[in-house]
Amino acid sequence: MSDRARAEVVVDLDAIAANTAALRERVDRPLMAVVKADGYGHGLVPAARAALAGGADALGVAVLEEALALRAAGVAAPLLAWLHTPGSDYAAALAADVEVSVNAEWALAEVVAAARATGGTARVHLFADTGLSREGATEADWPDLVAAAARAQADGEVAVVGLWSHMAYADAPTHPTIGVQVRVFEAAVAVARAAGLTDARLHLANSAATVALPDTWYDMVRPGIAVYGLDPLGGDPAAHGLRPAMTVRARAALTKRVPAGVGVSYGHTYFPEAETTLLLVPVGYADGVPRAAGNRAPVLAAGVQRRIAGRVCMDQFVLDVGDAEVRAGDEVVLWGPGDGGEPTAQDWADAVDTIHYELVTRIGGRFTRRYVGSAGAV
Repeated sequence: MSDRARAEVVVDLDAIAANTAALRERVDRPLMAVVKADGYGHGLVPAARAALAGGADALGVAVLEEALALRAAGVAAPLLAWLHTPGSDYAAALAADVEVSVNAEWALAEVVAAARATGGTARVHLFADTGLSREGATEADWPDLVAAAARAQADGEVAVVGLWSHMAYADAPTHPTIGVQVRVFEAAVAVARAAGLTDARLHLANSAATVALPDTWYDMVRPGIAVYGLDPLGGDPAAHGLRPAMTVRARAALTKRVPAGVGVSYGHTYFPEAETTLLLVPVGYADGVPRAAGNRAPVLAAGVQRRIAGRVCMDQFVLDVGDAEVRAGDEVVLWGPGDGGEPTAQDWADAVDTIHYELVTRIGGRFTRRYVGSAGAV
């Protein structure tokens, strides 16, 4: 831990690069590394550069602001942004050579208007809703969207470079919805091909499908969480050749001996059974540590995993370390790769009944982020 840091999130860029390389080798076809949500909490630009260093062929983000931030940082790789609202600045996207996803005819009309205004050709991916009922055109709306896109392509206003969808249950590889979604996707592709959209690449596979469902790989895969070394199936990432890139740690702010039976933290939901040492960790829910972790989540302190004692507060939480020799300034680890005895993000997810995606993307606040490794360094 750096000498002056109170609390830090350490991101291993070499792990991101190695994970990307392992996934790319697994599928043996183009890979779009998803770096939305500030690189899943790992840092948008450093994560993008590390993924590219590991062999990613393209990058994916949710919103245009993320795409434009990458371009402003000098990232020149192919880039797709997919979550737009009416009035989005498609002209800026076209000027920055950002590909955009289209869900509906009104959105396509806005993209076409931007292409006409700028004199360019927009590169678009058409999104089919195959059963997630979230983004995407429904089966009923898809033919009209395809027809409109084909007309715009014939007029030189757009180039349809992708046809894609997203899976609801890829993290349960035997779930019956998978086969249904694949069939709906292929039917949607057939409609698009019949309309003359023959050059568009197909992509359906998220992280879970990338590691578990080869039949969904098509022309390109689109992993997100797996790039950061977390198992999308909720198991051991090493089974897929992955290593978690994030370690979350802090320095103890205070230690004290207290008698048996003393109430600890708000609401006195924890009482030590014997005289003990309490260790104060100076991070809390304002920093992304879930309040639900109180009395549940494990933390490595003095060489042993210990459950948080009492409620997580806005700025701090407490550990009961028994008779261990500890002092202010000692390091504790909330989660990391797990090979140093520390809990993993999956351990925390299991403890607080969530998913590791939420944990790594919400951690931040007053943590200092520090990068190690050389992958993607400028």
